[in-house]
Amino acid sequence: MDPNVFETANAGFAQAMYEEFLRDPAAVGPEWRRLFESGVVGERPDGNGAVAPASRPAAEPRPAVAAAMPPVAQPAAGSTVPPGASAIKGPAAKLVANMNESLAVPTATTFRVVPVGVLDEKRRGLNRGLQAAGKSGKISFTHLIAFALVQATKRHSVMSHTLVIRDGTPYRVAPEGTALGLAVDVQRKDGSRGLVVPVIKRADTMDFAAFHAAYEELVEKARTNRLMPDDFAGATMSLTNPGGLGTVASVPRLMAGQGSIIAVGAIGYPAEFSAVPEERLREFGVSKVMTVTSTYDHRVIQGAESGAFLATVDHLLQGDQGFFEHIAASLGMEVA
Repeated sequence: MDPNVFETANAGFAQAMYEEFLRDPAAVGPEWRRLFESGVVGERPDGNGAVAPASRPAAEPRPAVAAAMPPVAQPAAGSTVPPGASAIKGPAAKLVANMNESLAVPTATTFRVVPVGVLDEKRRGLNRGLQAAGKSGKISFTHLIAFALVQATKRHSVMSHTLVIRDGTPYRVAPEGTALGLAVDVQRKDGSRGLVVPVIKRADTMDFAAFHAAYEELVEKARTNRLMPDDFAGATMSLTNPGGLGTVASVPRLMAGQGSIIAVGAIGYPAEFSAVPEERLREFGVSKVMTVTSTYDHRVIQGAESGAFLATVDHLLQGDQGFFEHIAASLGMEVA
């Protein structure tokens, strides 16, 4: 198991699973139950309310994958908690720790406004082809955008590079291939919501059909609480889609250990045309657009590299390099 699996927001998911296990061991899957019973994942509070390791042989080192959250910072001696304040615990506390850790990564962000007229037309054509062939499932904008990110990273591999420091010396780490993390919003049994980031490993080796299947499998596992620790391991780049909530553009935090995080904004006509009827816009040739942002580790990735990467993504989504023809061929059809 990757020792850094739970060093991101996914630790909150693991903590929630552990708390469910403590309430009812039978409520979690057998793989999670074996992990928690072995003491490899999961921690318990000690008598003073701090976090202490679950019992394990004394000679065994404490693994880095422990899923519990770090203790929340306490008020300074002599200070008081403000009225109405409540302690942040569980997965939410892990999120606090992750965000604090992310501040150690110096980032910059590149923005690019991308026309989506061609993307929309090709997506519709691909879905018509699937329907005509009697195949189940649909192709979303995010499927196509995610696949374009992977293809663009083949040309701009620096976008997956990360940095580690050993004995005060910085090292650039160039991973083998692209492992794409997918930010998925999930609803827990208690009604609360959380974010998990499962990973499509070696996405660069897949054609679109295989990529689509892997994507859908991870999302389904996330939404049915069937993700396992290895599903979280090894992301070199992540994709988040705040546009699904209407957000026009976003600059998400970059977690340590990844090279970049790409955010896709809402699809719509430019704001200055908001009062113009849609049929008139089509007559004028005005296309819907989306804003794509690339937030990257500025220690190993430069602005020109991020800009060139987003330019390649844009060109692919406009149909360059036979992008949609390759997708259609992998699905056993011709592009409309």
